[in-house]
Amino acid sequence: MNYLKEYLKKIWKVPALFLFFIFIMASVFSLYDMSVEPILYGAILCAVAGLASFLYGYHSYRTRRESLHRIRQTLPLAVENLPSPKDGAEAEYREIILQLNLMRMEAESGKHRFYTELTDYYSMWVHQIKTPISAIRLLLSGDSPDSKAASGELFKIEQYVEMVLGYLRTEDMSGDLKFQQCSLDKIIKEQIHKYARIFIGKKLSLDFRETKETVLTDPKWLGFVIGQILSNALKYTKSGRISIYMSESMPHTLVVRDTGIGIRSEDLPRVFEKGFTGCNGRAESRSTGIGLYLSAKIMKRLGHGISIESTLGEGTEVRLFLGRKSLELY
Repeated sequence: MNYLKEYLKKIWKVPALFLFFIFIMASVFSLYDMSVEPILYGAILCAVAGLASFLYGYHSYRTRRESLHRIRQTLPLAVENLPSPKDGAEAEYREIILQLNLMRMEAESGKHRFYTELTDYYSMWVHQIKTPISAIRLLLSGDSPDSKAASGELFKIEQYVEMVLGYLRTEDMSGDLKFQQCSLDKIIKEQIHKYARIFIGKKLSLDFRETKETVLTDPKWLGFVIGQILSNALKYTKSGRISIYMSESMPHTLVVRDTGIGIRSEDLPRVFEKGFTGCNGRAESRSTGIGLYLSAKIMKRLGHGISIESTLGEGTEVRLFLGRKSLELY
């Protein structure tokens, strides 16, 4: 019915002109006192021919519209299958579309090449920078307060280097995902060991309850997410504890809870946005607003889920749903 309305709106001038011409002829015949029967017969014959033309035109219009709709559903792959033009104007429009599509493909190809080169460069840079970082760590192996402080700052540099590489690789994770059945406890313990120095330095207690859970995931990327969550918890917790356990009310859900400064209620809906730091981030000069954005992006690609609940001044609870969802490999 929508196609019929569109077609009538397109051709309404034709039947309007036909009726107008019939009116003119009838008026002329009436002025000369001539019989109007010839006009009536002619109008009927023209109406029959016009109806046939209308039905044929509507069928052609509907066929073309349905064809265009199918092409729109499969864009940009089906641009070459555009219907043959009916006139010069349609031919020009078709050529414009094809040229724009060609320009789009060239732009995407150039963008992909640039991104590949950029990723390759930063991947090489990350691997190269690890060598001087390791050398500096060996030089700072002493127990003096200055060595410990410098080691802490060096650890932050390592985190930022890993984040750079993670940020680049999350743009196209499909070729870097390796799913397997993994021990969740092993992944968590690796991240706890990684941040053990900060736990000790800030004198924070850790309440880790073994999950005894096996998860179908990519251990490297899930470890990256858990590391980011722990990093945030340590950054914004001045005293108290950080707890890691499986939720009793929600199946396959890992909970990381801290007793930190918490997040304002108005900031919670935006914590996973790229670059958003909120009130806490503005107070914390090292905050980049990238960690949670990457975490949400990675969890989505892994087919998992992530959510945050927080109370200002009491702490934050991050929930990682590790069950299976549909994957997005791109």
